[in-house]
Amino acid sequence: MARFMVARPAEDADAVVNRWAAAFTANDADAILKLYTPDAIVLGTISSTIAEGTAPIRDYFNVLPGSGSSVVIGEHRTMVLSDGAVLVTGFYDFTTIRDGHPAPTPARFTIVVVKRDGEWLIAHHHSSRRS
Repeated sequence: MARFMVARPAEDADAVVNRWAAAFTANDADAILKLYTPDAIVLGTISSTIAEGTAPIRDYFNVLPGSGSSVVIGEHRTMVLSDGAVLVTGFYDFTTIRDGHPAPTPARFTIVVVKRDGEWLIAHHHSSRRS
């Protein structure tokens, strides 16, 4: 009989956050958008508005393709809230290209990952600059 490994919620949520970082660094806004629930809320690092739902989140990440921006996830913590909800919070470092030169932006994040229809997706994402 074959045995199948079933990942735990914390591991699943961490995998979503890592896919988000990989898609961001690949400047792939479409891949990022697929990681969010249709009713997700994003409080972005460089936004003064709340992006709620697919279209506003797409607008927020619309500047990413071809930008050369990247992100590295740093120290973080993962807290299982329930079998279907996980909180991941921590630090990440963005690098954007300004005037042809890399410009680092240290930031902090809080991401809520939820299980919907068997798939782990981001339902809430808050990010702010860190000094």
